[in-house]
Amino acid sequence: MSTRPLDGITVISLEHAIAAPLCTRQLADLGARVIKVERPSVGDFARAYDERVRGEASHFVWVNRSKESLTLDLKQPVAQAILQQLLGEADVLVQNLAPGAAARLGLSFAALSAVYPRLIVCDISGYGEDGPYRDKKAYDLLIQSEAGFLSVTGTPEEPCKAGNSVADIAAGMYAYSSILAALLQRGKTGRGGHIDVSMLEALAEWMGYPMYYAFAGEPPPPRSGAAHATIYPYGPFIAGDGGTVMLGLQNEREWKLFCEVVLQHDELSKDPRFSTNAHRNENREALQAIILDVFAQLSSTQVLQRLDQAQIANARVNDMAGLWAHPQLQARGRWQNVDSPVGLIPALLPPGRHSSFDYRMEAIPRLGEHTDAILQALGQSEEAIAQLRTAGVV
Repeated sequence: MSTRPLDGITVISLEHAIAAPLCTRQLADLGARVIKVERPSVGDFARAYDERVRGEASHFVWVNRSKESLTLDLKQPVAQAILQQLLGEADVLVQNLAPGAAARLGLSFAALSAVYPRLIVCDISGYGEDGPYRDKKAYDLLIQSEAGFLSVTGTPEEPCKAGNSVADIAAGMYAYSSILAALLQRGKTGRGGHIDVSMLEALAEWMGYPMYYAFAGEPPPPRSGAAHATIYPYGPFIAGDGGTVMLGLQNEREWKLFCEVVLQHDELSKDPRFSTNAHRNENREALQAIILDVFAQLSSTQVLQRLDQAQIANARVNDMAGLWAHPQLQARGRWQNVDSPVGLIPALLPPGRHSSFDYRMEAIPRLGEHTDAILQALGQSEEAIAQLRTAGVV
C-alpha cells in the first residue's frame, strides 16, 4: 500500500453531528488516525438521528468511517487525565461542543498550547469564539437563515432550506482545509496553531454571488425555485412524457443553437424580446411558454438528445435511487464497500482521484469499540479498565 499524506498524524476529536465529523473523516481519508471521543452509553447524538442504514443512522454512516471510538465521561477528572495523555501524543484536536464547553474542560487553545506547543486546535462553532452571537446555539437551518441562504432559495411564495446540511458541510470543509494548512505551517515553524471556524462565516463565504448581486442596496436575486434567478433559460422544463429536463444557456452563441437545433425555430433567435439574456430574463414567462410548447411534443429522452446535439448543457433530474445507480459513478469505479456494525455498506470514494495513493476506507466504529485497545496502549491494565467502566468513566 502506498504512503498516504497524513500517515502518522493523530487527531483527537470531541465531535458530534456533521461539521466536525465531516472534517475529521476527510483527515482519516488521507491516512490520519482519528480518535473520536464519545460519551459513554450515548455517544455522538447523530448515532440516533434515524435507522435508515440497516439500523444505523444515515448521517453517522456518512461521516464516521475509518475512525476509532473511545468513550470518556469528560466530567470526571480521571477521564480528563486520559484525554490529556492522548493530547500529549496528538497532532490535532478538533471540537464542536456547545459554546464554552471546551474551555470549561481546560481545552482552550491558550491552556493547551502552553503544554503542547506543537498541537493544532480547531474549534468549530456556530458564530465563532467572540462577538455578540458567540453563545447562541446554532443548528444548520438557523445558520442558513442567518446567512441569508433562505432569502434566495425557494419559490417566490416560500423560502426553502437546502436538502442537505449545507452550513455544517461548509464549516467542515473549511475546518478540514484549515487543518491541512496548519500542518504545512507547523512544518515551517515547528509550532501548532489555533483555528476558529464558524458556520456563519463559512456559509457567508458561499453566499458571495448573491451578496455582490445585491451590492450597495441593489435588489437581491429573487427566489426562483430550481431555475436560475438571473439567467434564462436555465432550469427545469417538463417534457411531453412528464419527465423533467434541466438545461442551462450561458451565452448568445448557445441561444442561437438552442433556437435552431432544440426548438427548431430559427427565427426565435432574432426576436427582440429575447435578443439578450437580460431581455430573456425580463420576458421569461413568454419564453417559457414557447419552450414548453415544443417540449410537450417530445419525450425527455428526445429533448436531451437535441440538447446534446446542440452542445447545450443539460442533466436529468435524478432522485436518490438515480444517484445510487448513476452510470458515471459506476463507470469511474467510485463505489467501495466499508465495514460497519451492520456489515459491509457501499461508500463513495472521496472526490479527487490521486495517482500516488489510495484513500483510507475503513470501518464505521461501534460506540466505544476501541476503548480498551486505546487505554491499554496508554498503559492501563485490564483490571484498571474494568474499574473505569464500573465507575462510568468509559
